[in-house]
Amino acid sequence: MTGGPRRTGRRPGLADTRGRILDAARHAFGERGFDGTSIRQVAADANVDPALIHHYFRSKQQLFVAAMAFPVDPSAVVPAVIADGPPEHVGERFAAFVIGLWDRPEVRPLVTGVVRSASTDPVAADMARRLLTEGPLLALASAIDRPDAPLRATLAGAQLMGVAIARYVVRMEPLASMPPDEVADLIGPSIQGYLAGDLGASSGRSQR
Repeated sequence: MTGGPRRTGRRPGLADTRGRILDAARHAFGERGFDGTSIRQVAADANVDPALIHHYFRSKQQLFVAAMAFPVDPSAVVPAVIADGPPEHVGERFAAFVIGLWDRPEVRPLVTGVVRSASTDPVAADMARRLLTEGPLLALASAIDRPDAPLRATLAGAQLMGVAIARYVVRMEPLASMPPDEVADLIGPSIQGYLAGDLGASSGRSQR
């Protein structure tokens, strides 16, 4: 026969407890951003003691990094995106992949959390850069073999970041409610233009 209180901070289902903390953290960071989220709030949402969160993650910064880890590395799909069709449509294919990924129910809070926090938290800003500009978009721009690959990746990343803010954080209509394939169709040509199009005189000035 067993007795005593059931909530002890170290329960049999430790993996479930850690997963519940991460789920609560994703929701909190997605809704309130890094600065607006506290360990105490996450603990209350996960129904655990705040000390248990510190036991697992040591700090709010480490909790944020763990909670915002993407289930898919966008950089890993770059070869498939390039090989899946003609180079003049690689931007459209990448836009379709990204918006489709971001719209997955388990991924949307991650996008919202990173984007909402990037303006105030340096770790979140670094995650956003690695997720877009310094990762898959730079690889795509380099693979297309056009000049100014870093600039092109930055411009395409800024476009996607703006879409993420408008669609998931500010929830601007009708963009927020549009099916992901329609969003991808609309922004794909812009992404393609940044990656492979003629940037004009501004590209030349960037080299001086």
